[in-house]
Amino acid sequence: MEQLFLLIVLALGGSAVAGSVRVVNQGNEALVERLGSFNKKMQPGLNFVLPFVDQVIYQETIREKVLDIPPQKCITRDNVGIEVDAVVYWRIVDMEKARYKVEDLQSAMVNLVLTQIRSEMGQLELDQTFTARTQINELLLQDLDVSTDPWGVKVTRVELRDIIPSQAVREAMELQMSAERRKRASILTSEGDRESAVNSARGKADAQILDAEAQQKSVIMRAEAEQKSIILRAQAERQQQVLKAQAIAESAEIIAQRIKANPDAEKALEVLFALGYLDMGTTIGKSDSSKVMFMDPRTIPATLEGIRAIVSDSNGDSQPLFPKN
Repeated sequence: MEQLFLLIVLALGGSAVAGSVRVVNQGNEALVERLGSFNKKMQPGLNFVLPFVDQVIYQETIREKVLDIPPQKCITRDNVGIEVDAVVYWRIVDMEKARYKVEDLQSAMVNLVLTQIRSEMGQLELDQTFTARTQINELLLQDLDVSTDPWGVKVTRVELRDIIPSQAVREAMELQMSAERRKRASILTSEGDRESAVNSARGKADAQILDAEAQQKSVIMRAEAEQKSIILRAQAERQQQVLKAQAIAESAEIIAQRIKANPDAEKALEVLFALGYLDMGTTIGKSDSSKVMFMDPRTIPATLEGIRAIVSDSNGDSQPLFPKN
């Protein structure tokens, strides 16, 4: 009996010693109650408790966790029904508060997040819910962090995943987007036509300006060419007249010398003057302003006699051009 009692005592002692040792994994914490009241919090590693007196009632991780919020129906400020779901990142910072301040921490957080989402969505219109998602996430984070602080919880991040309008709203949005795209296409087409018309008008204006400039340059060049031509013709005529005058002067000098050297040459000079007079009449008859020249043959001897008188006066001699025998 003594051996049996000893074995029982040893078994109970070994069980008590084994029950007094607790190991907490890294990243976790545990709460210990003694006789129904909170006693201490166990940290990661080896911990000891009193057998049959202390009891580990709560053990949870202090690492960051993800809370998946199911889709929730909301009504926007412009009375549009939408479904919103979210993801919340959170962790326990005070294990004692998480145990004793709220009965079901995760369920309480889900209901709190859903309430905050409905509240924020009710303050926005439908278009704002799509464009202000970042602002909504920040507002939800601030509100949830303040609300869960008494529970020993730290909310680190809130993300709205999907915002889904109702089927009727989606159809209306698709029609609106289609009309908006057609409107943009029409505007782009009209702008393209306008740009094309403007470019065409500019091209025509530039072409007309270039054509006018080319015509102006052509007229100027023709005028300059004509001016140069007139100048060259005038110079040529003047040179011709100078040469003729020089030739006449030289021929007159030669004739005068011959007359002085040979008195009979005076009659030949009279004949030359008469022929020149006749040539002058021929030239006048060929001009554009005079087509016909009337001359009395009976006046030719008198004309020649007049020429002879001019020549005789210049030579100091007044002999008849055609002496009578």
